[in-house]
Amino acid sequence: MLPTMRVRVNDQDLDLSDGATVADLLATLQLPSTRVAIEVNRQLVRRSDHTARTLTSDDVVEVVTLVGGG
Repeated sequence: MLPTMRVRVNDQDLDLSDGATVADLLATLQLPSTRVAIEVNRQLVRRSDHTARTLTSDDVVEVVTLVGGG
């Protein structure tokens, strides 16, 4: 079994593998990286940094999905 960590995503606890990135989180949530805005601990994470930004235990993540319309 892989070691896990717990992060808080949109006010819900979620267990992820240690060393998971924002990109890994989005894959777990089955969300495309092109239609979301991500904050980790109140800091915006640019899309270009999703694969490099590693999450740590007890991080607080906000995921906002962008919806077009008119």
